Amino acid sequence: MTLSEIATLRIRNQQIEGSEFQTVKELVSWMGAMQAQDFAMVKWAVGLRMPHSTEKIIDTAYNQGEIIRTHLMRPTWHLVAADDIYWMLELTAPRIKPLLKARDKQLELDELIYAKSNRMLEKVLANGQCLTREELVREYDRVHIRTDENRLSHLMLRAELDGVVCSGPLKATKLTYSLLCDRVPAGKVLTRDEALAELATRYFKSHSPATLRDFVWWSGLSVTDARKAMDMIRFSSVAIGTDTYWLSNSFSNVPSGKPSIHLLPAYDEFLIGYTDRRAALATVHNKKAISENGIFRPVILVNGLVTGLWKRNTKKDMVKIETNHFQIHDEEILIAIDKESTRYGLFLNKKTELTIQSFPET
Repeated sequence: MTLSEIATLRIRNQQIEGSEFQTVKELVSWMGAMQAQDFAMVKWAVGLRMPHSTEKIIDTAYNQGEIIRTHLMRPTWHLVAADDIYWMLELTAPRIKPLLKARDKQLELDELIYAKSNRMLEKVLANGQCLTREELVREYDRVHIRTDENRLSHLMLRAELDGVVCSGPLKATKLTYSLLCDRVPAGKVLTRDEALAELATRYFKSHSPATLRDFVWWSGLSVTDARKAMDMIRFSSVAIGTDTYWLSNSFSNVPSGKPSIHLLPAYDEFLIGYTDRRAALATVHNKKAISENGIFRPVILVNGLVTGLWKRNTKKDMVKIETNHFQIHDEEILIAIDKESTRYGLFLNKKTELTIQSFPET
């Protein structure tokens, strides 16, 4: 198996091409979890995997609580299907909390403060209430809990890990918090071994070919737990050099023969879901696509390879897209990139204006 074949299989298994999913919840469930600190971008990550979807469709699923945005795994923001949030939290939260202790000590946050914070949140968010971060700051002020110096983020992160809060419906365009128990009825209960196996199954079905090291990175599990999870699933494997890649045969659609062109959002699972990204991203371009402090930029994907960056400037009725290319493209590929920019505009219900900012010097 070559790096190019790995990229092609990942495109199909990640539903970037050939997706048959009709609902947002089903797609997010298939992916297991989707990194989501940039909310606008993760909506496009869902949208590009669902033919004919729109931002409005995804917002509706989000507002109705079919998908939830919360902290899981590494930890960072993730989108998960509502049906999965309880068992995922039970599996991953105990792993995350100890990682926060050093910073908690610096911020003078202890278990008494977290308990007081959670009680306050349960009170002010009762009966289906949802509040923005700005509104919550005022509530914290009333009970004399400091929120400066990034304390608010830690207070809310802990409340998410404790299963107290999660994402609430949007207020206009502002994100909110709600009580998890109000947004999602108690879900299915899995034993720890069942949860390990389920998480591994979701990851390798949607992200394969992938290695044990990739799964450890994505899940935040210990190597011991990750190995245990993989021992409980039945996928085939192939050795490439010193690495073993695990494979799933699900959704193995036949390539169309046409150029495979996509505008991937920032933090898309196609890149961030792996530790070794050479199948899609040449080492020479790594620092262009991923900053030194770990910011994953929106990229142009051509036949499985990252060949440039794109950025957007959204106006009332227009989205302006600028592209910056790492290599010269022929007219067929440029036309396909233009079609993909139009597709993104349709997703936002806006007209699109595409500008090719630069090509590399020859």
